[in-house]
Amino acid sequence: MSKKNLVLSGPGAAPRRASVIRLHPRSGASAAGSAADAPRPERVEPEFLRDVYGPGAFADVMDRSLHAAMGRFTAGLAPMTLIGAYADWAAHLASAPGKQLLLAEKAARKALRLANYALRRTLDKACDPCIEPLPQDHRFSAEAWQEAPYDLASQSFLLVQQWWHNAMTDVRGVLPEHERMVSFGTRQWLDMFSPSNYPLTNPEVLERTRAEAGANLLRGAQYFAEDLERAWAGRKRVGTEAFRVGQELAVTPGKVVYRNRLIELIQYAPATGKVRPEPVLIVPAWIMRYYILDLSPHNSLVRYLVGQGFTVFMISWKNPGPADRDLSLEDYRQLGIMAALDAVTAIVPERRVHAAGYCIGGTLLAIAAAAMGRDGDARLATTTFFAAQTDFTEAGELKLFVNESQLAFLEDVMWSQGFLDSRQMAGTFQLLRSNDLIWSRMVRTYLLGEREAMTDLNAWNADATRMPYREHSEYLRRLFLDNDLAEGRFPAGGGPVALSAIRTPTFAVGTETDHVAPWRSVYKLHLLADAEITFLLTSGGHNVGIVSEPGHPHRRYRVATRRHREPYLDPEHWLATAAAREGSWWPEWVAWLGARSGSAVAPPAMGTPEAPYAPLADAPGTYVYEP
Repeated sequence: MSKKNLVLSGPGAAPRRASVIRLHPRSGASAAGSAADAPRPERVEPEFLRDVYGPGAFADVMDRSLHAAMGRFTAGLAPMTLIGAYADWAAHLASAPGKQLLLAEKAARKALRLANYALRRTLDKACDPCIEPLPQDHRFSAEAWQEAPYDLASQSFLLVQQWWHNAMTDVRGVLPEHERMVSFGTRQWLDMFSPSNYPLTNPEVLERTRAEAGANLLRGAQYFAEDLERAWAGRKRVGTEAFRVGQELAVTPGKVVYRNRLIELIQYAPATGKVRPEPVLIVPAWIMRYYILDLSPHNSLVRYLVGQGFTVFMISWKNPGPADRDLSLEDYRQLGIMAALDAVTAIVPERRVHAAGYCIGGTLLAIAAAAMGRDGDARLATTTFFAAQTDFTEAGELKLFVNESQLAFLEDVMWSQGFLDSRQMAGTFQLLRSNDLIWSRMVRTYLLGEREAMTDLNAWNADATRMPYREHSEYLRRLFLDNDLAEGRFPAGGGPVALSAIRTPTFAVGTETDHVAPWRSVYKLHLLADAEITFLLTSGGHNVGIVSEPGHPHRRYRVATRRHREPYLDPEHWLATAAAREGSWWPEWVAWLGARSGSAVAPPAMGTPEAPYAPLADAPGTYVYEP
């Protein structure tokens, strides 16, 4: 047995043979009973796998095991990264006496402002505050915070928070990524000490405690015990039991018409007498369960599409486990998109396909579409991207967690278990909005004694998934860190792809408050694809902005089309010129698809009468139930 084919499955474990992926003879998708195997795509093994018996192997295993153990207590975040960033900041601040004097002056001015405000408040309770919170900060918006002494507590905290922001930024010589990191890290620490987080300094909690004679605190203690017990047992949040997949969620009728080791392909039953001839293939992210696009009947994008006369196919990804550690992004392209596309074009022959991808599923669709354009594969009629990035140079605060030190640490965590655990991913995303997702939720639940009402979207959010070791490492390194896709270096199907090979009409959706895929980053597709692009910006965030059914209140969007070869318009000018419209963006997209579809025809059959695309099970299939 060659050393190249050995993989260590964990610290001190015996070597094992690397898993072999059997490929579908046409698409690369594995299929039960396939008689022939296509050649495997070329793999480049990580450096540490190339000589597991070398003199450095034991040291490598020791280091990785230590980092993996540390990662269990840091939610996968590398403490070395933060230490290096603060050391860079502190060293440059120590050698900047001018900046130090400026900060001392700012501290004195802020103290004087606070004292002046306190004196003015004694004479006029309606006087203006000395500092306003940021628009997204609602911790001190209640009326009770306007009364003394709580107004002084909130104002002093906001002034201190502003001073620390000044201290962390604009220090000459600090690396930009380190500046962003220390600013973010300091804000997280300060948020812990906000007066809104403590019962004796939060007037809302004090008033509720007085009114209920402490019953709110008893309820909060009960809620805390319930949540802690569920967290330790690995169970979902309280209330998710009322939202069951296949009963309350993901109930649009359909059939699983194809299955391989990575996906189930669902074909949804027609809801109209005639349908558009071009089917729609949706590629969701595998970082989430697919049914965010088929939630309850009233807010299911799938149900809306079939109700508008489209034949819809959906990929349901398998939740990877330790045995799937070696799956790569190329495997996801071959076993996922290309295998699904083979099935769709076999079930609906001689028709081009409207392909839509969400989040990382959209990024993978862009890779696949670019490879198809390069290879002359013309099966796509249009491409649609929901909150999907193709250029990662401005990927928002998530890039704080993507650097060489952090990735090396995270790879060691994944190396020990074969995947990135859903709780580790959830912790990172919660940090991006810690005020809303951590502290405000804890105050509301454990101090005010109010359980947040469970919704279908919250229940879906609690149904988390994992990421395979190799695929997630490639995603973070090649896309986030090195930006290989935007710069024409990302390999697919035996060679690099360029997004300029995408020439199909394209519809791209960004969301205004997206912390995962900032809309200006999504907008960069205009610089890369050689196609007509209709860009739509909708209200909401990464998930709420996409789940935006007609009739949902307080929804708005902007949309504009750049024709092929028209001059580029930067995002700020686009924002200033695209008129705002009220309502859901779904009808806008359906009208766009309809304008690029043929006349209505009879619905296609569900799958094919015989293998390999004969119906296997009712929707939502089996993979969605796997833990």
